[in-house]
Amino acid sequence: MRLHIRHHTQYRYHSPVVSSHHIAILHPRDAAGQRVVSHRLTVDPVPAYQTQEVDVYGNRRTLFAIDRPHTALEVVAESVVDTQAPEQPQTDEPWEQVRDRLRYRAGAPYRPEAEFVYASPHIPREALVDTDLIAYARASFPPGGGWLAGCRDLTARLHADLAYAPASTEVHTPLLAAFRQRRGVCQDFAHVLIAALRALGLPARYVSGYLLTQPPPGQPRLVGADASHAWVGVPWGERWFDLDPTNRRWGCDRPDEGYVTVATGRDYGDVSPLRGVIQGGGAHALRVAVTVAPPQEWAALDWAAPGAG
Repeated sequence: MRLHIRHHTQYRYHSPVVSSHHIAILHPRDAAGQRVVSHRLTVDPVPAYQTQEVDVYGNRRTLFAIDRPHTALEVVAESVVDTQAPEQPQTDEPWEQVRDRLRYRAGAPYRPEAEFVYASPHIPREALVDTDLIAYARASFPPGGGWLAGCRDLTARLHADLAYAPASTEVHTPLLAAFRQRRGVCQDFAHVLIAALRALGLPARYVSGYLLTQPPPGQPRLVGADASHAWVGVPWGERWFDLDPTNRRWGCDRPDEGYVTVATGRDYGDVSPLRGVIQGGGAHALRVAVTVAPPQEWAALDWAAPGAG
C-alpha cells in the first residue's frame, strides 16, 4: 500500500521569539515491511542551521536553529511511504523464557531488547511495582503460557477495558492515572501496555507513527483530519511484533498495512515529533494537522478548504 502523509505543525507566539533550537522526529523509518519513497521537511522561518542525525534507536532526527526574531513557526513534513501487510506468526514460546533471557547476568552477551525492560521517564518505577497493574498483567500470562498469545490477550483486554476519550489526558498525565480512570488517548494506551509488560520483566518499546483512517460513510476525506498515532512493539526472534491496544490490531513489523512507523523508543519522550528550547515568545498557541491518504484520494483532496492543514 502506498500512503501520502502531511504533518503540519504551527506555533503562534504572543511575543517575538528571539532565537530557538528544535529537534524534529518526523522522517518515517526504512524498516521491515516499509519503504520511504520520498520525504521533505520545510521550516518557516528558514533555519540558520539545519542538520540530520540518527539516534541510538535508529530514528532520523532533524536539528535546526532559528537566530532571528519570529512570532510564528511552521514545520511541514511530507512523506510518501510503501507498506506491506504484516505476517502473523505461527509459532510461540513460553513467556517465562523471554523474561529469563533478558534478566541481567554478569558476563551475559548484550541484547538490545533488554533496553526496553526497565523504567523510563514516562514509565517510572512507581508504575512497574504497582500491585494493581501487575495483577492486571498477570491475568494474561498464566504459567507456561505463550509469549505472543499473552501479548495479544493483554492488548485485547486493554482495548475492552479502557475507553478512548480525546482530551481526557495530556502529554504529562501519569500512565497510572489513565489506567485507574480507564480512559485516555493512544499515548496512554501504549504507555499502559508497555508498563504492564515491563512490570512482569518483559520487554516492550513505544512506536510512533501514522494510521490510515476512514472518513464516515458518505463523507469525503478531509485535509488535516488525522493525527499522529502510537502503539507498542515486542521482540519476536530477530523481528518486532507490533500491538495497537487503541484499535485491537497486531502483526509483525506493523499492526496492519495502514500503519506507518516514524520512530521507536522507550516511551513518548524518546520520539516526540517536535520539541525545542526558545528564548522569548511568552504564551503560545499550537495547531497540528495530519493528513494520511492513498494516492487516488490524495489527488482529490481540497487543500484550499477552510482549516486545511
